Amino acid sequence: MTGTTRVIVGLSGSLSSLAALYLAVGEAARHRATLVPVAAWRPNDRDGLRPLSELEHGARRRLDIAFDQAYGGYPSGLVIRPLVVNAEPGPALVGAVTGPDDLLVLGTSARRRLDRLRRPSVARHCRQRAGCRVVEVSPSELLTRLELPARTGAPLPLLAR
Repeated sequence: MTGTTRVIVGLSGSLSSLAALYLAVGEAARHRATLVPVAAWRPNDRDGLRPLSELEHGARRRLDIAFDQAYGGYPSGLVIRPLVVNAEPGPALVGAVTGPDDLLVLGTSARRRLDRLRRPSVARHCRQRAGCRVVEVSPSELLTRLELPARTGAPLPLLAR
């Protein structure tokens, strides 16, 4: 991954997006790349008459919460350029890519067949259109990293700064 200019990570608030964040922060630090955490948001029928600014603020808060859960705040020593976009997740993530040297990190989900019929796969959309390397991370990878510290009482790796 030599020459990576940016590491883009989609944050939805799910456990798999936390696993993706953990990997993305490590890759950005290792390659001295800019980290671009992305929160996409779209008004839907449940939002009723809520102002768009409130929905956007909720998406920004989702980024803050993810970093708080993973690291106790935004990690120091990284250039971080958060991006909050009024768009579907797939187009928002692909739109954040600036070139073939970027890395796009996504959390995977175990979606039910009916969900896949209703909503297209974000990962598939990104793999087909991103124009850069796309890495998918499952929540089980995060749980594997947490298992040994949890059993031994060692500090959790997600809280290390």
